[in-house]
Amino acid sequence: MMEQYKISDPRVLKAVSHPLRVRLLGLLRSDGPATASELGRKVGESSGSTSYHLRELFKFGFIEEDDDRRDGRERRWRARHDYTSWDAGELSATAEGREAVRIMHLRQGEFVGRVMGEFDPDGWSRDWVDVAGMSDHIVSLPPAGVREFNDRAAQLLRELAAKYAGDPEARQVSAWHGAVPRSTEEGS
Repeated sequence: MMEQYKISDPRVLKAVSHPLRVRLLGLLRSDGPATASELGRKVGESSGSTSYHLRELFKFGFIEEDDDRRDGRERRWRARHDYTSWDAGELSATAEGREAVRIMHLRQGEFVGRVMGEFDPDGWSRDWVDVAGMSDHIVSLPPAGVREFNDRAAQLLRELAAKYAGDPEARQVSAWHGAVPRSTEEGS
């Protein structure tokens, strides 16, 4: 069972939506515990910058010190949760919350763009190249249908992760699903 951190305070959502913090938290979740220096090398930032942002993530409960340190000179950090969620409707009840949700949606889009841009088919097998990518579908659904889509997609991913656990060809993959309503002006 994946552990989640459910945000209900717009200040917490805004704090984690900083571009570098999103990347650091994602790296700690995907690659495991690391020091500020190790993370700095991965993201091309100084250890001072990554240290500051790690302390902010710690302050808001996203990460914690890792007890399994390599040496006593530098703190190792680990993510406290597998993923972060929030109730956009609840947070959007205030102007501050609407702004925090908007910023986080932008960060999510930037992340997807960065990950897709970093994928280079060179060096991957034909099987991986064939399945890598995205598609978009334009369908008409009510909010209940979008909620069902999200729930079923998440459940399917959990089932497939369990089914293929231990498969020698398995690799970490970034998988996304999402939906936003189109404005009436789009496509007109």
